[in-house]
Amino acid sequence: MNTNPAGRILIVDDEEPLVDALCTSLSMKGYATTGYHSAKKAVAEVSPGEFDLVLTDLSMPEMDGITLLRLLRDVDATLCGVVMTGHGSIDSAVSAMQTGAVNYIQKPFKIGSILKVISQALEAREARLQEAAAKQRDREYLSELEAANQQLETFAHSVAHDLRSPLHAIDGFCELYLSEYADSISDEGRNLLEHVTTAAQRMSQLIVDLLAFCESSKRPLARGPVEIGDLVARVVSQLAATAPERTVDWRIGELPRCDADPSLLEQVFVNLLSNALKFTGGRVPAVIEAGTLERGGERLFFVRDNGVGFDMEQAGRLFEAFTRLHSASAFEGTGIGLSIVRNIVERHGGRIWAESALGAGATFFFTLSRES
Repeated sequence: MNTNPAGRILIVDDEEPLVDALCTSLSMKGYATTGYHSAKKAVAEVSPGEFDLVLTDLSMPEMDGITLLRLLRDVDATLCGVVMTGHGSIDSAVSAMQTGAVNYIQKPFKIGSILKVISQALEAREARLQEAAAKQRDREYLSELEAANQQLETFAHSVAHDLRSPLHAIDGFCELYLSEYADSISDEGRNLLEHVTTAAQRMSQLIVDLLAFCESSKRPLARGPVEIGDLVARVVSQLAATAPERTVDWRIGELPRCDADPSLLEQVFVNLLSNALKFTGGRVPAVIEAGTLERGGERLFFVRDNGVGFDMEQAGRLFEAFTRLHSASAFEGTGIGLSIVRNIVERHGGRIWAESALGAGATFFFTLSRES
């Protein structure tokens, strides 16, 4: 027996001399062959994984080749089939293909022609197996990724819960100490305590932002019609109220209605517009714009400012969690807002990017899905 056959072939035909001839000829070409003169017996005796290919007559007394292929693929879905037909009917060949055959050959045939068809069929089967293996790896990877994400989310919430209480205690006791013993604390001591409270408050904000990032990732989208103009007007009003002393030229263009998750989309504009307000802190007046434009047949939403901008060489890091392109001493924040924005935009089927230059402001563009 050939221990490393070119392929394991099951041959089924009611013509006994043809089965014997094919078994002999194909064995001489390096294939492992098994022949049956009875289609019913073949179905009853074949085991999963026993064969790579079935070569069957299309017209047999016990059952036709199409039925045989269907029954054999119920036993082993990886089997591929080649049918032999004496009439070369296109309709029959198409039906055989729909059942799982990869090709057919018309009788009478020469061994050379059937060898070519068998080789092509086995290559097709190998491609199917590789595709199936790749899909299985993808399923396993996604399953592992989902499990890892769930563990990360559980860990994040656990850490947040365990850290917030002692942080509040540190902050509270430092504030209490500063209040109760103000007269006896030296300037250096006061400065050190203020550093402690500032660090505790920053860490507390980091925890809040971490939880917000987890929430933006797991919460299912609740799509609905959104009047973006009204949404942005509300956000601008709220932001303007937080800095009444600022001179800000808000330029809000036409913003169309779209289909999106309203609360998540509001979070996008809150983050982008509040960043624009923050990074225009030294500009008089600050100019902040929001609107849409058409580019390449695509509708782009944008938020633009005349703030400090950033170096485009650093743009690739802009949307990474907890990444800051400016120092915390110059501009407060934890560096999580833009990663939340990207997550929300991508969950809507869109993408986001920025264009900027140091000292020349920044423009953030994003798209939503076509359905939006």
